[in-house]
Amino acid sequence: MSSWFEERRADKAEDAKQRRLDEDHRAKLRREERRADREEQREVKAQKRRDKAQRRQARAARREKQLTPGNVYRKGTLALVAASALASLPAQVMHFVRVSLMLLPLPFALEGAAWVMAAGVAYADERKLPGWVRWLLRALSMGAAGYAAHINYTYGAQTNASVAWGLAGVTVMGPLVFEIRQWVSTLSAAAVDPKKRAEAKARAKHERRRYSHHKDVVKLAWKLVSAAPYGELAFEEAFASAWEIKHGTRTPGMTPELHGQAHASRKALAAALDAANGSPISTRGRLLELLHPAPVSSLQAPGSSQATSQIPPGSERASNGAQKTSAKSPRMKPVPPVRRKGDTAPYHQAAKVAAAHTARKHTVNGHHH
Repeated sequence: MSSWFEERRADKAEDAKQRRLDEDHRAKLRREERRADREEQREVKAQKRRDKAQRRQARAARREKQLTPGNVYRKGTLALVAASALASLPAQVMHFVRVSLMLLPLPFALEGAAWVMAAGVAYADERKLPGWVRWLLRALSMGAAGYAAHINYTYGAQTNASVAWGLAGVTVMGPLVFEIRQWVSTLSAAAVDPKKRAEAKARAKHERRRYSHHKDVVKLAWKLVSAAPYGELAFEEAFASAWEIKHGTRTPGMTPELHGQAHASRKALAAALDAANGSPISTRGRLLELLHPAPVSSLQAPGSSQATSQIPPGSERASNGAQKTSAKSPRMKPVPPVRRKGDTAPYHQAAKVAAAHTARKHTVNGHHH
């Protein structure tokens, strides 16, 4: 019986221990879940902050892009144009309606004509039409605006001079400001880098000089370009061909007269060199002199020579010879020179070939000329 109670008590203790372990595990899971929820919330808040910063940066970038001087100038001009049209139309409408109700469309036609012609100037600049087209459109635009300003001045003069001049000025201001905007845009588009501008200026100057100095060649080159299919022959190639036709050579700038002058200059230089050296200098002689120069005494060892000679100087020979003649015998002979290996430097192969060629030239069938 006691063993059953002990087992029962042990089972209860084990169950209590297991419940504690389960409770600890569930508490640990709840803590981990709360920790994960907090981390997730922090990540969501951080992402919201990042998104907000990105939106702020994007708005700043758009605002900076919109507030550039060029953009402000363009949009500000359009705002002034709209304000000018809105300020000038009511007075014109009231003026023409007072005359006749049938004239109601006339103020809209006048304003429309002024703005359409102003837009035509912009279109002509974009298409690079001739200048007279642009000036004609400008004249028509300002003429319509001037007529509308006159009507507004007449209507405003019934009140006082300030109203009259104000209405007339605001009527002309719109087309005038729009024309100034188009003029500035055209100048900005035509502006190029200073280096490119200098290069284009130098190229144009070169073309003018070429036409001035070689007018006949340039005309012939353009004829060759026009004779070829469109785009097949470049002007520079045509100019080279025309130069060859006119002067017989494709070398730029050279003519038969210049070739003759160069040949005469070479002959004069050769004659001057021959006169300076005392006699004509042949090419073979110069080659032999370069390939086999004469030995220099300063480079030789002391007491050595090309052919070692045992003959004493003239004065010593004379004195010694006299003494030996008187002392020994009158038939005493001088000692011949002794040649040693290496006394004479070997000749270069080119010098040997040149010497053989000279020998063949001066000998024909075993006879010397």
